[in-house]
Amino acid sequence: MNPIPEAWSKVLNEPQLKAVTHGSGPLLIIAGAGTGKTRTIAYRVAWLVSQGVPAERILLLTFTRRAAQEMLGRARHLSGRSTTEVWGGTFHAVANRLLRTYGRSVGLDPAFTVVDEGDAADMLGMIRSELGLSSKDKRFPRKSTIREIYSKVVNVRLPLKEVLERDFPWCIEAEAGLKEIFTRYGKRKQDRHVLDYDDLLLFWNGLLDSPLRAALDRQFEHVLVDEYQDTNLVQAEILAKLRQDNKNITVVGDDAQSIYSFRGATIQNILDFPKQFPNATVVTLEENYRSVGPVLEVANAVMGRARTRYTKNLWSNRHSKQRPGLITCRDEAEQCQVVCDQILEHLEQGIRLQEQAVLFRAGHHSDMLEVELARRNVPFHKYGGLRFVEAAHVKDLVAFLRIVENPRDEVSWFRVLELLEGIGPKTARAAIDHLGQASYRVSDLAAFHMPPTADAEFRSMVELLSGLASAGHGVAAQVELLRRFYEPLLPRLYDNPQPRARDLEQVENIARRYRSRQSFITDLTLDPPNSTADIAGPPHKDEDFLILSTMHSAKGCEWKVVYVIHAADGMIPSDMATEDENGVDEERRLFYVALTRAKDRLYVLFPLRYYHRKHRLGDTHLYAQLTRFLEPGDMPLFEQRVMRYGVAEPVAEAGDGWDDIRARIDRLWQ
Repeated sequence: MNPIPEAWSKVLNEPQLKAVTHGSGPLLIIAGAGTGKTRTIAYRVAWLVSQGVPAERILLLTFTRRAAQEMLGRARHLSGRSTTEVWGGTFHAVANRLLRTYGRSVGLDPAFTVVDEGDAADMLGMIRSELGLSSKDKRFPRKSTIREIYSKVVNVRLPLKEVLERDFPWCIEAEAGLKEIFTRYGKRKQDRHVLDYDDLLLFWNGLLDSPLRAALDRQFEHVLVDEYQDTNLVQAEILAKLRQDNKNITVVGDDAQSIYSFRGATIQNILDFPKQFPNATVVTLEENYRSVGPVLEVANAVMGRARTRYTKNLWSNRHSKQRPGLITCRDEAEQCQVVCDQILEHLEQGIRLQEQAVLFRAGHHSDMLEVELARRNVPFHKYGGLRFVEAAHVKDLVAFLRIVENPRDEVSWFRVLELLEGIGPKTARAAIDHLGQASYRVSDLAAFHMPPTADAEFRSMVELLSGLASAGHGVAAQVELLRRFYEPLLPRLYDNPQPRARDLEQVENIARRYRSRQSFITDLTLDPPNSTADIAGPPHKDEDFLILSTMHSAKGCEWKVVYVIHAADGMIPSDMATEDENGVDEERRLFYVALTRAKDRLYVLFPLRYYHRKHRLGDTHLYAQLTRFLEPGDMPLFEQRVMRYGVAEPVAEAGDGWDDIRARIDRLWQ
C-alpha cells in the first residue's frame, strides 16, 4: 500500500481521512450537510487509483453528470493519473451504456432510443385515447397522472391497487383501464425499440439476473455511490446484485437530506445499509465547512426531533455572534416587503444578489414576491420550474432528430406531423400507419397523400429527414438543417418566436460537442441542462441576479444569505404531506435542507395572515401558525422580530415578558 500523501493529512479531517483510505469491504459514509462529501469521494477515487486499482474497474454512480465530472476532475488532479476510464455517471447513463453493450442477452435491440418523461406521458396518452378512455362521459386520469402512477408502481414494487389506494385514491375506479394501458404501453415500447427512464433501471436489474451477473461483478473492483439516500428500491437491488460476490462498495449520503420519496426514493436504503452489507464500516462526517455555528444550532435542533435518523451533531469552526432571524409578518405582502428590504440592504453591504437566495416549499409560493422584485427592479432567476429541454419548441426540434435516429419513434412522429398546418391526430395516425406498412423507410412516406395546406411542408420535411438518415452529416450540421426547416414555423405555432429561435441556436451549440447523434440525444434526455445559463457557462461579472428556488431544487447549493419564506404550518410542512408520519418526517428533512443552505445569514419568515378570496367560509383571511418544526425551546436560537406595517418591534427574551405580565395578573388576587 502506498503511503498517504502528507498534503492530504492537512486538507482532510480525521473522519474524512478514515473514509478515503478505507481498504476492502462495504463502507457507509454519513455526510452531514456541508461536511465535504464531494471532497471525500474525489479523494477516495484518487486513493484507489494511487493504490493501483485500474481506473476502468472503478464505477462511480451519481445523480447528475456534473457531479461525476467534478469528482473525477478533482481525483485526476490529486492522483496525477488519468481518470477518464472510470465508469462515472448517473444510474441511468451507466444503465444506458451497459444495455447498449449487453442488451441482446435480455432481448433488447442495442439501437433503442430513450424517451423522457414528457414523451412517455404522450405515449400513454395516445393509448388512453385509442382505448376510448378519454371520453367526456366518464372521468379518467390524465396522461401525466397515468405516467406518475406507472412510475410509482415499477419503482416502489407495489401492486397497482395498493399504489392507487395509498397515493392516488381518486383514481381507484380507473384500475382496470390502467392495467390495459400499461400492458399496451410495454408492448408498444418493445415494438418501437423505445425505453423510458424506468426501463433503463429495470433492464439493468434484469441484466443482473442473467448469467452475465458474475462477469459484471468482476468488471468493477470498486463501486462508489453518491447521494445514497436518494436511491429507490430498484437501484438498491442493482447494487446488491452487483456486489453479491465482491463486497467493495462505498456509499455516501445523509439520511437527513432524503427528500425525494415522490420520485420513489426511500430513506430505508441508507438506514438499512448495515443490514444489507453486514460488517460495514460506518464513518460519520460532522464538521461543517459551509455554515456559521448559529445556523447549525437551529438545523441540529430541527433534526434532533426526527423519528428515525443516524445520530450526528453538525459543528463548525466558523463562529458568529449573529443569530438567525425569525421574522413574523402581518401578511404575505409585508413578507415580500421585508425580504426585498433585507436583500437590498445586504446588496449595499457588498453581498451580491447571486450570493443571496429565497427558498420556498412550492413554486407558486414566490408569485407575490416576484411582482415586488420586478417593481423594485431586482433581477432574479427562478429554479424548480420548467427545464430548458422541456420547453415545447426545444422538444419539437429534438423530436425531428429522434426520428432520424429511430424512424419507429411514434411519439416523435405525432409531434412533428402535427406541427404542419392542416394536420391533426387522425391524419398523423394514418401517415404513421402508412410508414409502418413501408417497414419504416422514411423516403416511402412521400407517397402518402396529405391535405393541400400541408403538402409542400410535408414533402420538404420527408426529403430532409430521409436525407439526414442516409448522409454523413455531423451532429451540429444535422441540427442546423432541422433548425432552418423548423424556425419558419415558430410564428404560427408559438408566441415570442424570436427568443425561441435563440434557444434553438443554443441547442445547435450543444450539438457541436458531440460526434454521435445517439449520444447527443441520450445526454439531452438523461441529463439535460436546466436552462440556457447552463449552456452559456458562468455569467459575466457585471451580471447579477437573485436566486429564487424551491427547497427541492436548492439541494446541493449554498449561498451567503438565505431567506426561507412561508414558514407557516400548511406551507412548511405542506398540508398535502401531513397525512402520515413518514410524510411529516420528509417535510422536516426538507426544511433542514433549506436551513443548511445558508453560509453566513439565515432568515426565516412567517406571515400571520393569508388571504383567501374564495374561501368556503366566506372570510377574506385566515390566521396561520408557525411551522411545527420550530418549537418554543428553539426560540432562544433566533433573533426574533415582529413586523408592524414594515417596522420591527422588539421581542422580549424568552420568559422576560411572560414573567412580568404573570406577576401583574397575580397581584389581582394577592
